[in-house]
Amino acid sequence: MISALLFMLGIGALCGIVLSLSSKVFYVYEDPRIAQVENNLAGANCGGCGYAGCSAAAEAIVTGKEAPSLCIVSSKEGIEQVAKIMGVDAGSAESPLSYNMCEGGNRADDKYHYMGVSSCKAMSLVFGGKRVCGVGCIGLGDCVKACKFDAVIIGPNGYPVIDDDKCVGCGACQQACPKDIIAVNTLSEQLMKFNQKQDALAPCAQTCPAEINIPRYINQLKEGKYKEAVQTIRMRNPLPLACGRVCPHPCEDECRRGIEDEAVSINQLKRFVSDYEMNSGSRIPIKCAPDTGKKIAVVGGGPSGLSCAFFLRRIGHEVDIFEAMPKLGGMLRYGIPEYRLPKKVLDWEIQGILDLGIKSYSHVRFGVDFGLGSLMASGYNAVFLGVGAWKDYSLGIEGEDLDGCFTGIDFLQRMSSGEKIKLGRTAAIVGGGNTAVDCARTLLRCGLEKVYMVYRRTRKEMPANEVEIVASEEEGIDFVFLAAPTRVIANQEGHCCQLEYLKMKLGEPDASGRRRPEPVEGSETSLPVDMVISAIGQSPDSSFKNAAPHKRITELELTRWNTIDNDPSTLQASIPYIFTAGDAATGPSLVVDAIGGGRRAARSIDLFLKGKAVEPVEHSLQQKRIRESIFSKVDGIQKKARAKMPEIHVNQRLDSMIEVDLVLPEEAAHKEAERCLNCCRICYNPDTDFPIAN
Repeated sequence: MISALLFMLGIGALCGIVLSLSSKVFYVYEDPRIAQVENNLAGANCGGCGYAGCSAAAEAIVTGKEAPSLCIVSSKEGIEQVAKIMGVDAGSAESPLSYNMCEGGNRADDKYHYMGVSSCKAMSLVFGGKRVCGVGCIGLGDCVKACKFDAVIIGPNGYPVIDDDKCVGCGACQQACPKDIIAVNTLSEQLMKFNQKQDALAPCAQTCPAEINIPRYINQLKEGKYKEAVQTIRMRNPLPLACGRVCPHPCEDECRRGIEDEAVSINQLKRFVSDYEMNSGSRIPIKCAPDTGKKIAVVGGGPSGLSCAFFLRRIGHEVDIFEAMPKLGGMLRYGIPEYRLPKKVLDWEIQGILDLGIKSYSHVRFGVDFGLGSLMASGYNAVFLGVGAWKDYSLGIEGEDLDGCFTGIDFLQRMSSGEKIKLGRTAAIVGGGNTAVDCARTLLRCGLEKVYMVYRRTRKEMPANEVEIVASEEEGIDFVFLAAPTRVIANQEGHCCQLEYLKMKLGEPDASGRRRPEPVEGSETSLPVDMVISAIGQSPDSSFKNAAPHKRITELELTRWNTIDNDPSTLQASIPYIFTAGDAATGPSLVVDAIGGGRRAARSIDLFLKGKAVEPVEHSLQQKRIRESIFSKVDGIQKKARAKMPEIHVNQRLDSMIEVDLVLPEEAAHKEAERCLNCCRICYNPDTDFPIAN
């Protein structure tokens, strides 16, 4: 008995020694913080963070691969506790949320009838699903079944509706959708989303240079959700007040209703909700992502620079704007007269951008007061050049430098700055674009007796906005068409007194598609005027490149038009950390083009700062049309009068710079919003009082 007991004790002691030695040899240390962190995660094991479960996520946090905010389901308190365990600042993470890209649903006709199939995934494997629309929602709710948080339902219109309060951004719905109409994005990813060929887009949204979701904000306006409408616009355009006044709205040319009726007055509706916010007495809060620690210099405070700065700040970067003029705004301030865009409106809009935490410095000229070297030495990680196109083209004729002769942008800028300019009694404006019209209408308001517009083609070929041409006619401006100036004639005092021109006739179309003007020999004619303003176009002033020839800025490549050369898809210049957009890159163009370019440049700058390849948006639409969305006829349309823009009567507006075009009354705005068909790629809502045969 005793011997057996001693034997067992001996075996036990031997096993203990072996196990002790084994523990020394095979010991695996686990950081105790892993368990502590895991205990403070949500415990959902949802995989939304990208790891197999909470244990793997906790290990990634402890090993430094991920931030304490990795868990997308965890509460704020849980994140703070994890950060405390790790001895770091929790910061604030961008929460990803699910977004539905399709709002067609039941509007899309069925192409096939599937018997007994209750899964979107299964249905999509056979002929792509039942809907006529190839990119839209099938509607059987795979996304609903996949969501473990009851955040997704199939709404009454047959497409997913997501409850933001319940959504944790785990991505299960996105993975379950075979049509890729659900995306899980952070705020930054939403802001940097660009139109792609596979997207469910209305024709108007396809052609908007700023890529605004037009049907969505019009629908929100219709529902009385003005705040939401403004937020929808600002996801793509930080200057809706300015655009609502000066944009020539190319989107309206593609309005589907316009095929059978007058197009929806899209721009007036944008102005309505934007003015509503401005006049409400408070600003709608604008969210920004957490700070990234990166710093960007934006050179030029015009529409492209303001847009680029706005989006860079919203995705978390620090931004400083450097402006040569006394105030920000660029051509919006100094090239567009007060009667079209009041300065107090522009000031209010720009202040809202600066309030995001953007610093601005005025009266500092690039290449004179500072240069590329000083910016890089000051710690900026990238530079956006939005220096505009301020250099007027000359006519190249005798006498254009006489006393009484001006150039368009220079004249408007001096007027906008409040400079006292000696004016005459009669003037000739040479040109047919918006700058020429602005000069002519400004002179009328300054009290001139007679103002002529001299243009070498006909009214049909004038590039100015049609509404501006009509307003000029109403105000009494005389148009002299088919006239090419040949010289300015001086009086005895050396002041201009006549503009001589040669009559023209139109020949064959040139590269622009307009018929080429050809001179009529011996047709010299003179206009008696004591002012001549040439407004035939502008180009960027690239003198900053030659200001310091020993510095790297000399490597910046320019085009033969003196614009900054860049990759048109990424807007990256020949110097890798320089990006550019707006008139400096394209030459004189639309304000909304500059705004869209500023946002696209912000995307590329963000990629550059993250050390990623600066590549174009995959399958980027860039204002091209999706073929299947182009209709030749639209059934179910009943003609309804388009809202007429209210304006100050001619008799009341020519003695001051009072704003001419007014905002729609609320009732009229709602009535106009009702005209919108809420189009998508091929779906649309026909007029409810118009019967359609099935």
